[in-house]
Amino acid sequence: MAYGSGSGSAMSPPKSESKPKMSSGKMTDKQKADLKKHMAGHKDMKDMSASQLKSHRMKMMSRMRRGMSVSAAHKDIGKS
Repeated sequence: MAYGSGSGSAMSPPKSESKPKMSSGKMTDKQKADLKKHMAGHKDMKDMSASQLKSHRMKMMSRMRRGMSVSAAHKDIGKS
């Protein structure tokens, strides 16, 4: 059998069964203010190092861009 002939099923990309990703928009001014207030609370408690604070902030931002509230995003991070 010659190269490239046949059904081509071995060359086809796998089909994704998950939902298509929602486009992530920019954060609104209200979301930014809410996140800043949330992060100030963590910084005041000194319960996280600087690298942990940055990681937490990035996780929060990614979830808030998808439309989650601060509390919903925080709960979601706690699960994972």
